[in-house]
Amino acid sequence: MVRPEPERLLSVLHHEGCPGPVPFIELFADQPIMEAVIGRPIPSPDAGDRAGWLQRGRDLVEFYRQLGYAYVPIGVSSGLQREVAQANDTAALSGGQRGWDNSATGVIRSWQDYESYPWPSVADVDWTPVQEALRSLPDDMTAIALGAGGVLEWVMWLMSYEHFAIALYDQPELVATLFERITTLLVDTCNALLDLGHGRFGAYFIGDDMGHATGTMVAPSVLRQSVFPNQHKLAEAAHAHGLPFLLHTCGNLQEVMEDLITTVQIDAKHSFEDKIEPVEAVHARYGTRIALLGGVDVDLLTRGNEQQVRARTRTLLDQLGPSGSWCLGTGNSVANYIPVRNYLAMLDEGKRWNSAHFGG
Repeated sequence: MVRPEPERLLSVLHHEGCPGPVPFIELFADQPIMEAVIGRPIPSPDAGDRAGWLQRGRDLVEFYRQLGYAYVPIGVSSGLQREVAQANDTAALSGGQRGWDNSATGVIRSWQDYESYPWPSVADVDWTPVQEALRSLPDDMTAIALGAGGVLEWVMWLMSYEHFAIALYDQPELVATLFERITTLLVDTCNALLDLGHGRFGAYFIGDDMGHATGTMVAPSVLRQSVFPNQHKLAEAAHAHGLPFLLHTCGNLQEVMEDLITTVQIDAKHSFEDKIEPVEAVHARYGTRIALLGGVDVDLLTRGNEQQVRARTRTLLDQLGPSGSWCLGTGNSVANYIPVRNYLAMLDEGKRWNSAHFGG
């Protein structure tokens, strides 16, 4: 089998266009999936528990190395707090409860709410998880820095999607102030995280969902005025550290893809859904300008059989693998309702394709 190398992954993320083995990438894998793969519980330590965080780091290294990834994701919380509703997690690898956002409630709906909100700062961050994760990182793997959330997501989470949509018209000054304050916090956290890495990070990856199946969650004009310039500040921070800026964002974003490339200046786009547009179609339009990440549809991975997963994965490898601007992975994330056998089948097809085309 071809041994995964960080240099190959970084070549794709920097969009150098060189032929070579197709790297694997994900935004994240749910903890029950990782535990099923390595065969034991992974600790979720309390703040300041250095031994616990070091063990967690070692477990993540084992998971990602075992499955053929050339990196380990390392992130930190911004300290922002939001309302999260809970429901029973009915997945096969259940975590007990699954959190979800109630689109009709929020913690900031007025200037009074804004003033009384317990705003965090970078000085409040507990860097123990990052420090111990970096200590556990072996020399032959890189790290991908995970951002502390997205600009639009945090505004919508704090206000609620419903109230945010109304406030765009009724309270534009409050909305603008929220965007500014959240962006400043996220950029400060990004810079501190990347500085702490001392060159161990190979890329900066954020999630900021902006769309649904048929279009954007707010008008493109709102994205162009309030979101893209602020996302660009995060991209600038990554680029100032010499790192590619990777954006995970769900939904139908055909109307604003050019903005993501030219205004935000993303280096790679993640999250694809076949019912919106298969990744190969997006790659045909933009694959010469940015890298495309993942795209094996989560619905197929969840409800399809192993043979279907392998067939679809081979199709993508044959079409996109030779480009040097695509990484293999799911269309969204390795959710705990995806059967582990299907997830492993996807990766196994990647290893087989790489061996057949590049030896080893």
